[in-house]
Amino acid sequence: MPTLSARLTSQWRDVVNLILGLWLVISSWALSYMTMTVPTWNAIIVGVVIAVAAIGALVAFHTWEEWVNVVLAVWLIVSPFALDYASNVTVLWNQLIVGALVGILALWAALTTPETGVPAGG
Repeated sequence: MPTLSARLTSQWRDVVNLILGLWLVISSWALSYMTMTVPTWNAIIVGVVIAVAAIGALVAFHTWEEWVNVVLAVWLIVSPFALDYASNVTVLWNQLIVGALVGILALWAALTTPETGVPAGG
């Protein structure tokens, strides 16, 4: 069983996605859009789920955790338009950039990392 430092080194994409998820959680305060309810809650909820999926992948990698983050990344890119707050350039660019990074890293991990989790029932 690999040590924590070896796992963090080999699964650096999940570490970065964890950091990006945490950034989303605090971004509405850091970028001063916390008075905008819809983008704030969107960032908090999506950020928490991204962070939890990244932690799950660090504990016992399963490809589905990466695909969850890919779907969330697509949502981050689409949500400013779907939820009608794309006119706020700060929020728009934050979510577009974070969404693109999370999606690229999760897709990369899903396609290149062998499954190392414990199989169901085993």
